[in-house]
Amino acid sequence: MNALTFVLAGMLAAAMPFLLAALGELVAERSGVMNLGIEGMMAVGAVIAFLSVHHFGTHALGFLLAGLAGAALSLVFAWLALTLRANQVAAGLAIGILGQGLSALFGKSYESRTVAGLPKLSIPSLSEIPVVGGLFSQDAVVWLGLLATLTIWAALRFTKLGLVIRAVGENPSAARSLGYPVIAIRYGCVMFGGLMAGFAGAYAATVYTPLWADGMIAGRGWIALALVVFATWMTGRVFFGAVLFGAVSLAQLAAQAGGVNLNSQLLASLPYIVTILVLGVISSNRRLLKVNGVASLGKTYIP
Repeated sequence: MNALTFVLAGMLAAAMPFLLAALGELVAERSGVMNLGIEGMMAVGAVIAFLSVHHFGTHALGFLLAGLAGAALSLVFAWLALTLRANQVAAGLAIGILGQGLSALFGKSYESRTVAGLPKLSIPSLSEIPVVGGLFSQDAVVWLGLLATLTIWAALRFTKLGLVIRAVGENPSAARSLGYPVIAIRYGCVMFGGLMAGFAGAYAATVYTPLWADGMIAGRGWIALALVVFATWMTGRVFFGAVLFGAVSLAQLAAQAGGVNLNSQLLASLPYIVTILVLGVISSNRRLLKVNGVASLGKTYIP
């Protein structure tokens, strides 16, 4: 397998933890809530999923419990930020630290243990095409992640629910005057974000790297947060950014394996540098930022 084939075959799987978490955060931010606790929610989801798969051997249960754990932690954040009206940044950071601490506590005795991953589901004929065939041979979660991307894009753009969520994010007072329960809608969006973060952590710990190690989320939650902002709250750009990050991270691995004479720390930082540069250029369009920005993002709403 040459470097290009290796990157194309694995970039969707590498992108999936970022994509799932970023999609959930996109919905939360579209409703006007900035949740900086995504990293901790991913960490809790990762450890819960790993323990479930390790003891019960079923990924479906692991993902379900991980999603519920992420949603439960996001509910605590929503209670602090929406009910008690705490500062969203401070509340998110606190929840993120709590989640990482819980992950380290629950996973301490499982260090270096492994679980079985998921098999590949290939599209006949397409998966046999030279070089690009690997794109059409992915595990079930990748296929579901692609479906989730399309669903969220369509829901936010074409459905009444998406219009209400965007209205709540733009002008909560106007939305409330029309009879929409702003706080309840934001609760739901934040919990959806926590659910997706739990799924993202589960994928990272039981499918992409089915080995438990303390701190294995390793900043993925922060990258997901950055993707949403750099993508100017557009679903398609979130997907593009996640795939770009996955592709570049695999490219640097291929470069190291190929003996490229560059400092290993520099190579390891390339995915972050390239993703920030490309998405920074994309998001430099001031008109696009103004049109797609969320007016009430991070602001405390008092009915």
